[in-house]
Amino acid sequence: MPEDELNNMARIGMLDKVPFSAALLQKMLATAQTRLQDAQRTDNSAETRFDCAYTAIRAVADAALHAQGWRTSTSKPGHHQTTIGCLVHTLGVNPATVRVLDALRKQRNLSDYDGELVTEQALHECLQQAQALSQLAQQKLAPLVNKKASGK
Repeated sequence: MPEDELNNMARIGMLDKVPFSAALLQKMLATAQTRLQDAQRTDNSAETRFDCAYTAIRAVADAALHAQGWRTSTSKPGHHQTTIGCLVHTLGVNPATVRVLDALRKQRNLSDYDGELVTEQALHECLQQAQALSQLAQQKLAPLVNKKASGK
């Protein structure tokens, strides 16, 4: 049961309970869309496009956690890894896909912290994953924004 897993993660200090806000969820989803659009701009460098696509993935993952009433704990390191790992419980993402997303997180770290160049293959994979995750979020989270915003 996804709720049990999220509660367990909170018990060990990886997640914090937060009040749901339809306005915040909407902002998070809008951020993901904006970053995805920036990632698709071919006039940006491969590194910028990759970073934007990765940020779109993370924004969706953060939004999915928020929709469940959670956020990653700011007192613990590894919040990107936690957020991505929670996609199995928050959006029902396949564990194999989560492993791909985690590999993209590692690639992002190599690019940001070690100056490693982003390959065309990594960029393509990140764009593809960001698009798929964004579509899933629109299906599962956008109705939640509308439903809760209208008080239904």
